[in-house]
Amino acid sequence: MINRYIALEIADLLQDFPAVAILGPRQVGKTTLAQDAAENLDGDAIYLDLESPSDRTKLEDPEAYFEFHEGRLVILDEIQRMPELFSILRGVIDRRRKKGFRSGQFLILGSASLELIKQSSESLAGRIAYEELYGFNLLEIIDAADTPLNQLWLRGGFPDSFLAKSDSNSLRWRRNFITTYLERDIPQIVSLIPASRLRKLWTILAHQQGQQVNFSKIGASMDLSSPTIKNYVEMLEDLLLIRQVRPWHNNVGKRLVKSPKVYIRDSGITHTLLNIGTMEDLLSHPVAGSSWEGFIIENILSILPKGSEYYYYRTSAGAEIDLVLLVKEEKWAIEIKRTLSPKVSKGFLISCDDIKASHRFIVYAGYEEFPAGNDVWAVSLLGLMQKLKSLR
Repeated sequence: MINRYIALEIADLLQDFPAVAILGPRQVGKTTLAQDAAENLDGDAIYLDLESPSDRTKLEDPEAYFEFHEGRLVILDEIQRMPELFSILRGVIDRRRKKGFRSGQFLILGSASLELIKQSSESLAGRIAYEELYGFNLLEIIDAADTPLNQLWLRGGFPDSFLAKSDSNSLRWRRNFITTYLERDIPQIVSLIPASRLRKLWTILAHQQGQQVNFSKIGASMDLSSPTIKNYVEMLEDLLLIRQVRPWHNNVGKRLVKSPKVYIRDSGITHTLLNIGTMEDLLSHPVAGSSWEGFIIENILSILPKGSEYYYYRTSAGAEIDLVLLVKEEKWAIEIKRTLSPKVSKGFLISCDDIKASHRFIVYAGYEEFPAGNDVWAVSLLGLMQKLKSLR
């Protein structure tokens, strides 16, 4: 199951740029997407997994290897394992330009954040385009299940988890995914972090889904310093496993909360860390509301037009907007409620006036769209995503 829209978008970018980077966590489908995009452009592409010793050996003299395969698309998977390649790619691309090769030369896959990859690839400025790959979102799987919304919320968007034959098989896959990250993947990046300690932090973050995280308080509970906890959280963010949503920072003449909210990006991983395996377990769990909020936010962000920004808004008095979007110079204010009878809160209306929101929505658990009063519309997740997609 591949997002054909993104595959075609990648193929289009490869016709405009010498290099394109697809970024996303492990097992989210980057390799499948890359191979599909490559078939749209070049059926003779070369695939190299930079975690494979044999493939790394092929690049002992990378310039010679790339020269030998000039004219063919080269897919470099897990590029963060060999960041030194970026400076070499610049020279290769510039030499090829003189020969008339201007696009479609390298497709780069990475399991690290856009910011981290950009720091490594500064030498490729103007020669590379970036695309982030999320897990499945609701628009992609709407015909893949009898109750796609609940299945996607419970299992999360990793393809193997969502498409598993049963909830128990999905849960088993996610447990193995977490163990592999803790015991193999993260130690390859940062040594001397006990897996048990990192699992405990990850679980604490799951319990505190969508809250403003107090690093000092978590550090005290784990017998670690606040800076250490902050570093661990930033590492999980770099690995695209968690997301920090920053507060709205413009001066509106009020005292604003300044701490970011932290979310585990995939709802299925959140549930696994909390031993939630069924919808019945989920709906009766205290984390259900905040899990729903994080799930809605990730789906919305996966469909935003390029160049959009996102924040949350909260005053010291408690007036709040769950998600503020800056889309094509317009402000979208979004409140998230897991109910079939959404009502507009006074704090939301005050906050919308504070930021001068041009679009005001409550995303709720129903399916119809209707006016909720005071220029606010109640809308389903699917409905809001369709609105945003139309702006891309």
